[in-house]
Amino acid sequence: TLDGLKLVTYVQLMVVLVRRALGGPHGGQLALPGGQRDSTDADLAATALREANEELGLADDRVELLAALPVVETQTTGFRIAPFLARLTVPAPWRPQEREIAEVVELRVADLARPEARAEEFREFPTWPAPQRIRLWRVGGHEVWGVTYRILEPLVPRLLAGEWPL
Repeated sequence: TLDGLKLVTYVQLMVVLVRRALGGPHGGQLALPGGQRDSTDADLAATALREANEELGLADDRVELLAALPVVETQTTGFRIAPFLARLTVPAPWRPQEREIAEVVELRVADLARPEARAEEFREFPTWPAPQRIRLWRVGGHEVWGVTYRILEPLVPRLLAGEWPL
């Protein structure tokens, strides 16, 4: 309390995504920050930290790694992704690398968990032999699908349940 007033700290769980710049294999799509391991990276966690810095301007001292998540593979390009969960001290403003990142998108975890955000539809890609049914979230004019959805979908209820304390 401060002079009889009760101070309340309000923390929202957010997911930080990037919209990839047009031109690459996943151009225009929402994705988690990240990229390929360099020979100078000590391990995959070092790769994640370096990529967050390069793509978002997020310094290592603003990131607390909480957990390594299961490795997943993209369905269209065959990339293997080793995601990490981290607690961030968000910079103001974000400094996205313009060559790779078109936009930084912050979505509330609670919005991803809302039943009305979930959808399924058929999508078609040149590398797929036929259209396939995909699951996705629609939140605030954004669509989260593909490998990003498959990484986040099992994580959302765990975040909301407080598995990793704030």
